[in-house]
Amino acid sequence: MIGIMLVFLIFASVVFSFASGSAQELSSALISSGGEAVALMLDLAGAMAVWGGVMRVAERSGLTEKLTALLKPPLKLIFRGLDKNSPALSAIAMNMTANLLGLGNASTPLGIDAMKKLELEEKPNGVATLNMIKLAVMNCCSVEIIPATVAALRAEAGSSDPMEIFPCVILVSVCSLAAALTVAEIFGIGDRK
Repeated sequence: MIGIMLVFLIFASVVFSFASGSAQELSSALISSGGEAVALMLDLAGAMAVWGGVMRVAERSGLTEKLTALLKPPLKLIFRGLDKNSPALSAIAMNMTANLLGLGNASTPLGIDAMKKLELEEKPNGVATLNMIKLAVMNCCSVEIIPATVAALRAEAGSSDPMEIFPCVILVSVCSLAAALTVAEIFGIGDRK
């Protein structure tokens, strides 16, 4: 559906530019924004490589395992019905660790793995369980200690202090996570384990 919408928007832009006599401006915008997109991609790739390296160092030093161990008790309260030694709970904790460190790209495969392990453990019969709903919600509204991607975008845009958004990021992400988990708990139709 998104692909159809994008094709429609591109087609409508081209038709409108020719109809309004601004085809030259459209052509200039296409060329310049393409170059800007590539430059932004390279800057983001550099920032993600740095933070990915930091995550590797944290993994090898045992920091992520310690953070995962710290996260397991509160996660056990949120994901009721899972054993403390559950592979799904361990995968969820690793996913949340990556999210806390602001590594959305690194947390995606961990989240998929956690969802697969939840599915194996809870055997949902084609319907998402409440724990699966909570995992999806927690991935969408994750709390970030280090907003790496946003800080990289702000640095690229010329911000003198890209990390000044830190207090706002923490406040907004904690509030959105609390609200989302509350709604999931109230309206979650999954199997209540």
